[in-house]
Amino acid sequence: MKKAAKPKRADKRRILIVDDHPMTRQGLITLIEGAGDLEVCGQAESAQQALEKSDQGQPHLVLADITLPGKNGLELVKDLRALHPDLPVLVLSMHDERLYAERVLRAGGRGYIMKQEGGRKILDAIYQVLAGKIFLSESMSAQILENISGRPRRASHSPVEKLTDREFEVFQLIGQGHSTKGIASHLHLSTKTIEVHRLKIKEKLKVKTAAELIRFAVRWVESENPAS
Repeated sequence: MKKAAKPKRADKRRILIVDDHPMTRQGLITLIEGAGDLEVCGQAESAQQALEKSDQGQPHLVLADITLPGKNGLELVKDLRALHPDLPVLVLSMHDERLYAERVLRAGGRGYIMKQEGGRKILDAIYQVLAGKIFLSESMSAQILENISGRPRRASHSPVEKLTDREFEVFQLIGQGHSTKGIASHLHLSTKTIEVHRLKIKEKLKVKTAAELIRFAVRWVESENPAS
């Protein structure tokens, strides 16, 4: 019986890795290259680099983290969707899927998987998205189906879930210690626009003062990034 021929280089599906941690990127390269029929066509540590590499490497799939320097992963997903509508993006993140997965799908992503799932599950997610399907955990899929079925939605895990994507981004930057002026510069928006977002965030989170909002945001960022 003949052995199955190894896939030729031209037959391999190309993956672009976007993550700001070199060790994480190296681990993903080892995992992906070891699959045999996949190859890494490029790696990027920021959204801007990812947009450049998506043109150069002609990837079949982008595997991206949510937390990136400068523009975050959600904005990257939206940009890639606009520039390359047929290029699927799978988000791989340490952050709670209950808060991010639905946002990723709304932005145009094709899946969300948490880093702690492990190598085999990550490869399963990659293959599923390359096959044209959406990948989510079973519990997240069930939650989203409930949300669109017309059944009363269960109480939110966190009031932060009520924030729009832009409000969420502003909230994260507040928690990272940025001033209103700094956030405006970072997001290329006016300070007045940021002030409006801050007011809406306070209403949704039921906090009354700027100091309370900052404490809430700082605690939330610290809880989401325990190693930092």
